[in-house]
Amino acid sequence: MSDFWQHGAVTVLQHLRQRPVEEIEAELLKIGVKRKMALLLPALASEFDTPAMPRILDELKEVGYLHKIVLSLDQADREQFERIRELTADLPTEMTIVWHDGPGMKELLRELRDSDFSMDHPGKGRSVWMTLGYILADRDVYAVATHDCDIVNYHRSLLARLIYPVVHPATDFEFSKGYYARVTDRLYGRVTRLFYSPLIRTLKHILKANAFLSYLDNFRYALSGEFAMIASLAKGIRVSPTWGLEVSLLSEIYQAASVNRICQVEIAESYEHKHQVLKKDQPAEGLIRMARDIAKALFRVLSQDGIIFSDAFFRTLLTSYIQEARISIEKYHALSLINGLFYDRHNEIEAVEAFVQALKLAIPEFVDDPVGIPMMPAWVRVTAAIPDFQDRLEECVMMDNA
Repeated sequence: MSDFWQHGAVTVLQHLRQRPVEEIEAELLKIGVKRKMALLLPALASEFDTPAMPRILDELKEVGYLHKIVLSLDQADREQFERIRELTADLPTEMTIVWHDGPGMKELLRELRDSDFSMDHPGKGRSVWMTLGYILADRDVYAVATHDCDIVNYHRSLLARLIYPVVHPATDFEFSKGYYARVTDRLYGRVTRLFYSPLIRTLKHILKANAFLSYLDNFRYALSGEFAMIASLAKGIRVSPTWGLEVSLLSEIYQAASVNRICQVEIAESYEHKHQVLKKDQPAEGLIRMARDIAKALFRVLSQDGIIFSDAFFRTLLTSYIQEARISIEKYHALSLINGLFYDRHNEIEAVEAFVQALKLAIPEFVDDPVGIPMMPAWVRVTAAIPDFQDRLEECVMMDNA
């Protein structure tokens, strides 16, 4: 049983009772007649060889309210692409695959580079952005939802609860962010628990009243990969190609939408997926790389808002973050104790030490290059520069799937 407390400006839609998913889906089926919904699935070819993706496909076979499902497929050769087409052929909603390694898509990326758009950083961010452009070419789509494809305990209720707030005609939300508990016999989500949240609260403490930081601190799981938004909002949103994707996305939403039209929704009682490795001796990989990108994204967004960073500020930030992270460890230790969870305090302290190292690396990188890796442009800008690009993107995807 969850609480119903509304603790900040961002509306929280908790899971208060076991409402049958069939009941929610029946509503969505009626709503979908006029407000068509698309699901964007970002996946690597290798994820089809894990237990998660077959389960997700089995669950999606029971979903009847979607207008379309679009698989954003990365790191796949021709043979893998054809195999995945066969694996997804029996879904009741036709699944279209955006094959990012296909010759047609590579040609379109070259065209964007020739038009001075930055396309030099492949990864989830660029793939999601390109797939979003394909979905938005369909003028009938009212809303788009996306979730990760490595969820081991996936259930279709996750999708239904995620998209429900932005399509229901009795609500006025433009964006919903999914949240959940990352817990089994122990707590997970180290980057959120021990880096992101303590860093946000440290920045709030130093900068005092800051509406944007308060907004970020409202989210119960800001780094989740699950969100939904209306298409008209999505057209004007820029996307980061780095691990700072979620932070930059929340920043874009903050700039483009009223906070009253943003919500977060509890989409699962627990959430189990693959866990990133913390490699203290390899700062360019895993969770340390993720923390570095998140920190730089935060610094960049705050500097755009007029915050001036100095050497003294960064020294204070480092020491204050360490103290805030230590307090977090004590809180999560107590939470684990009362719930009978395994808690490795030494491992948690080592994680914080690694995140301190990530912060130390992020600070000079930001100072040397405050602009950093350019964001992927909003699709309204691409359309302004190349009016027929989305039409040709749509044709390319259709030819690949023919």
